Amino acid sequence: MMSLTDVAERMGIGPTGVRDLVKSGHLLTVKDAEGKTVVPGDQLDGDQLVKHLVPVLTLLRDAGYSDDEALTWLSTPDDTLPGTPLQALHENRATEIKRRAQALGF
Repeated sequence: MMSLTDVAERMGIGPTGVRDLVKSGHLLTVKDAEGKTVVPGDQLDGDQLVKHLVPVLTLLRDAGYSDDEALTWLSTPDDTLPGTPLQALHENRATEIKRRAQALGF
C-alpha cells in the first residue's frame, strides 16, 4: 500500500494529480487500519498506471461493481488465468481480462 504522496512522487505528479486520478476513477484507493486513504501499489507499473487498467475499471463499473468490489476482483487469484487479473494486466494479457470484466455485466 502506498500513500497518495508516495504515488505522486513515484508518478512524478503532484498530490492534486493523484487526487484527480482517484476522482476520475482511474486509480482505486482503500482505507488502511488507521483510516488513511492508501493506494494498492500494484495498480502502478513503474511510474505509470498499469496499461489497460482504466478500461477494465470502466467495464467493472458498467457491470455494477463498486470500487471495493472492483479491487477485490482485480486482486483475487484465479487458477484459470493463472494469478490475479491485475497480474495478467501487468503481463500484457489484457484481452482476456477485458473479456472477463465485460462478461460480468451479463
